[in-house]
Amino acid sequence: MTHAIAGSQAVLAGAAHMPAPRAEITVAGVPLVADLAGALYWPEEGALIVSDLHLEKGSAFAMRGVLMPPYDTAATLEALAGVIARYDARIVIALGDNFHDGGGPARLAATDRAQLHEMQRGRDWVWIAGNHDPDPREGIGGVFARALALGPLSFRHEPTEGGGKSSDFGGEISGHLHPAARIHQRGRTQTANASRPTASAW
Repeated sequence: MTHAIAGSQAVLAGAAHMPAPRAEITVAGVPLVADLAGALYWPEEGALIVSDLHLEKGSAFAMRGVLMPPYDTAATLEALAGVIARYDARIVIALGDNFHDGGGPARLAATDRAQLHEMQRGRDWVWIAGNHDPDPREGIGGVFARALALGPLSFRHEPTEGGGKSSDFGGEISGHLHPAARIHQRGRTQTANASRPTASAW
């Protein structure tokens, strides 16, 4: 089985408004476009794949007394809208941890909810459950699933252990694993998340 990780947290400032560098990759014989904005695009299906949006992360932290800039959701949705427009995606597959916690959908500001619904207009939208948001929520549009099989690819939040049998499906696209760097120095190991260059949690 072939694996690919879709991590959408690497959005660069302003990426929603300019063409993003991209590379073509192949997973299980399927040509995909890896966009620097942190998305995968499957041209044959018109599918845009994103992961780990962590919408409403700022409000989740604020509820625990940790103050973060309150515009993380708006910035993430703006960047996502730009990537959707760049490819004119027919379907969006969000691979889990779409909201930072289960209460995130209820905390969405009316303007953010309206923008989300506008992005969904005229296209299919699949929310895959993640470890931060395992239960489907109403009022955010789209359909909900634990995993999705489309052609030779399978989409889920966490990669499967050992990948299963190759006869089950040809390739797997998953989120969950955030890019990180590990440095071993003086007998200690330090891990740093390398995927959050902007205020957006995307």
